[in-house]
Amino acid sequence: MRPLADEIRPQTLDDVAGQKHLLGEGALLRRLIENGTDANLIFYGPSGTGKTTVANIIARQAKKALYTLNATTASLQDVKNVMADVDTMMAPNGILLYLDEIQYFNKKQQQSLLEFLENGKITLIASTTENPYFYIYNALLSRSTVFEFKPLSVEDTIPAVERGLRIEQERSQLPFTWEEDVPRTVAAGCGGDVRKAINAVELLYRSAKPKDGGLYVTRDDALQLSQCSAMRYDREGDDHYDLLSALHKSIRGSDPDAALHYLARLLEAGDLVGACRRILCSASEDIGLAYPQAVPIVKACVDSALQLGLPEARLPLAEAVIFLATAPKSNSGVMAIDAAIADVRAGKSGPPPRELQNVHADGTGFEREQGYKYPHSYPNHWVRQQYLPDALKGTHYYDFGDNKIEQAAKKYWDEIKK
Repeated sequence: MRPLADEIRPQTLDDVAGQKHLLGEGALLRRLIENGTDANLIFYGPSGTGKTTVANIIARQAKKALYTLNATTASLQDVKNVMADVDTMMAPNGILLYLDEIQYFNKKQQQSLLEFLENGKITLIASTTENPYFYIYNALLSRSTVFEFKPLSVEDTIPAVERGLRIEQERSQLPFTWEEDVPRTVAAGCGGDVRKAINAVELLYRSAKPKDGGLYVTRDDALQLSQCSAMRYDREGDDHYDLLSALHKSIRGSDPDAALHYLARLLEAGDLVGACRRILCSASEDIGLAYPQAVPIVKACVDSALQLGLPEARLPLAEAVIFLATAPKSNSGVMAIDAAIADVRAGKSGPPPRELQNVHADGTGFEREQGYKYPHSYPNHWVRQQYLPDALKGTHYYDFGDNKIEQAAKKYWDEIKK
């Protein structure tokens, strides 16, 4: 018996779930496909969103010989074997190469395709779950058009789940039924991945309970099966950095609810260390001098979390996230150090003023009088003197933030330095 995911795979563009921005009436990709495009295409998006399905539909419409490679297992020799069939009886009208997971091809393997893409003898359709602008060679990108496939909504996924249940119902030797909420529960638990949803349907059928001479699936069965399925997370992929970025930006944007949501997703995926690092960074980067005590407070929460481990670690981290999201914000320290680093990288530097240099002997037995003014010997522990190198004299890096603490410090120093 064929796997359900294979049997249910759409055969036409109208049957593809979701992706209306690409495949809806009048959408660019749909027009290209219907007009019989020979363009090189790169499909980018999470797994289970229809990339392979759409590529197969294009391949069936093409008059070229179809070759399929998966970059996780294919070698350079496999690519050469495909190219060897160009201009032969095996491919009189050219070749359509579908290359799945192209991000696993190294630069040399990707470059081997260029000559044949240039002369049109190979049409490439590649798919990747990672950002193509990071993982695909620029020369290959410039010869291709990138289309992004997005995770499916629950409403887009429900029809595919219902179709899968009906197919299992038709294949079953016993009457097969399910509770009304099962399709929605499965769709909500798949994290926008239709393939995962269909696999869940197959597992539900195989584990269905006997009832009245037939088989029956309950909502609780579907819920239990999909408890962890809604998580879409790969520590080496874009999702990892997307969640960390969303957590950090939610704190910066003073939205405790969003910050807690992304923290929960990170912790449910088991990424305690990643969450801790980003929360610690936010204390200095986004709260900064508006509330300098944020750093030791958050450090204490992070230390507690790391000592406790999951699941208890969620408690101090939740406190830290709520505290940071609701604290006053200032990035004056970030702006100041980044401006200073920019000058250093641009070569703007020089020796410190002579009076700031370490006291040392100009000659044996003699100490040089440097003329350094000791601030503590002056009123308010401050005296005017040059501290920056001569090449940067008068350069200004730090601006007081518009918060209570920094403005109090500004008022204090404005009075002293006037």
